[in-house]
Amino acid sequence: MNSSSKLTRPEAMIFDMDGTLFQTESVLLPAYHKLFDTLRSEGLYTSPTPPEERMLGSLGMLLEDIWKVVMPDGSPEAHNRANELLLQLELEGLAGGETLLYPEVKETLETLHRQDVKLYVASNGLEHYISGIVDTHELSTLFSGLYSAGKNGTLTKVDLVKLLLEQEQVKSAWMVGDRSSDVEAGQKNGLSVIGCAYAGFGNHDELKGSDVLISSFSDLLKLYEESGS
Repeated sequence: MNSSSKLTRPEAMIFDMDGTLFQTESVLLPAYHKLFDTLRSEGLYTSPTPPEERMLGSLGMLLEDIWKVVMPDGSPEAHNRANELLLQLELEGLAGGETLLYPEVKETLETLHRQDVKLYVASNGLEHYISGIVDTHELSTLFSGLYSAGKNGTLTKVDLVKLLLEQEQVKSAWMVGDRSSDVEAGQKNGLSVIGCAYAGFGNHDELKGSDVLISSFSDLLKLYEESGS
């Protein structure tokens, strides 16, 4: 854990989902390969499946932008069908019960919840994907709200977090995430940013500008305990 400044104790914490709470690859990679097999079988894509790294490196982006990176040679029809298939296949994967949170996520969230910290999700993912993860891993009673680009129609994480703060009337919060979009969302909304350095999906500059970097999710408890009023 790398602390660069004294943090003020927040009334709320706002979490990204993929690469922060949820081990995305546990559901994404099987779905990813099935998705491209289906696109080829339907005649919508003829090239080999793009490298997994291209998909993992795009996490945190809006879905419509992800496909521009992952399959820039794909048609709009292929991109639209990929949207449908990814959600369908990921929900099937979640129902299969073999997906994973990062270590100590549930226990840490439970502890923060008992300490009356309001917990929220702010993700650029689809609404049913986010709620599916929360329901599958029995986290629903811990969160005060789930905000997603898919549900709220926001174009950036900055706008999504701004909407959350306004609707929930949150005065102070930490933004907790693993991508540059999370750092930007926290900074532009006047929040302290906790960068999660354990997922490894982004490049080494991804979390530049975070107030603190953590190497395990449970580090949040120590940060909260040591934060000032």
